[in-house]
Amino acid sequence: MHLTHLECPRCGERHPADKLQNLCGCGSPLLARYDLAAVAAAVTPEQFGLRPADLWRYRELLPVADPRFVTTLGEGWTPLLRAPAYGHEIGIPDLIVKDEGLTPTGSFKARGAAVGVSRARELGVERIAMPTNGNAGAAWATYAARAGMGATIAMPLSAPTICRRECVAAGADLRLVDGLISDAGRWVAELIAESGGRVFDAGTLREPYRLEGKKTMGYEIVEQLGWQVPDVIIYPTGGGVGLIGIHKALHELRELGWVEDRLPRLVAVQSTGCAPIVRAFAAGEPRATPWADAHTVAFGITVPAPLGDELILTALRESGGTAIAVDDDEILADLRDFAAREGLLLCPEGAACLTAARQLRAGGWIRPGERVVVLNTGAGIKYPETVDVSGLPTV
Repeated sequence: MHLTHLECPRCGERHPADKLQNLCGCGSPLLARYDLAAVAAAVTPEQFGLRPADLWRYRELLPVADPRFVTTLGEGWTPLLRAPAYGHEIGIPDLIVKDEGLTPTGSFKARGAAVGVSRARELGVERIAMPTNGNAGAAWATYAARAGMGATIAMPLSAPTICRRECVAAGADLRLVDGLISDAGRWVAELIAESGGRVFDAGTLREPYRLEGKKTMGYEIVEQLGWQVPDVIIYPTGGGVGLIGIHKALHELRELGWVEDRLPRLVAVQSTGCAPIVRAFAAGEPRATPWADAHTVAFGITVPAPLGDELILTALRESGGTAIAVDDDEILADLRDFAAREGLLLCPEGAACLTAARQLRAGGWIRPGERVVVLNTGAGIKYPETVDVSGLPTV
């Protein structure tokens, strides 16, 4: 392992990586830092192709020192699927979907859970707790069970029912909250405060290693494209860990000398019913203010006050990217249109990225001939209500 320390991106303070850490004293999430010169001396890009097809192929750039603590269900190495029919329709012939729906537990959240649980296990954690909009809780409950660790999960009553069932099946202590993820977060904060250190806070960006699992999406995109970067990466943004992680991965790859200086423009996609990042980006603000009355069919991006707002906005601005909010009606229409043309049922969050791609191409922000990668962050079959089957004829 080449992990050296944890660093605060806001105040610059360094923290030891061999101890359990949550936020910096200034309130910012912490980022894991590596000895990248040692990584470059230890491995070359060509060697990854000789390793198993999972995210642990990038072990030199991950924070788990002892392989005995690696907790895995084969997560990672999801396919890049070209979408020529839909891409031609919207004016992006080189449109590619990275399908995270094939990850264990049916969403990209398994990446963060795999690495986060593995590192927590290595550092002696016996029980984790976290608020969730659904998929993250299902993933962390599942990986905690595999690691022999306890899990307390709090999720809104309106979260997808399948996620509730996944948590219960994995033996988690599931608590339902009449409210949003922010309300669930307050309940978890009280639980952790009362636990006397017996419960570890694994909420979004409240520990530094979920991000390390999510960043492997960036490594995979580049490796799967022959160590080339696309022009644009479009990402559904709630808590924003995946977007922050991809941005971190791209910068690590550039510092390693494995990609050229030109990096993709990153796009954060939100719903018009919950768009704190879009509002802050448009106003040129460094922080996002909480969104009132948050609601959207894309439940995974219903995060009215993301903890990582500074990091998300920095990633967008440093990459020359943008932020865009799309309507629920258009999300559902594009979800159905894409499935009919390409044979892949996306989750609503992934479909929001299609809507964004279509609108950005129509407005000229995406230029002719550009290669665009869209993240489908979960399996569409986990959201059966997105496809209306009422009124079908009976024969």
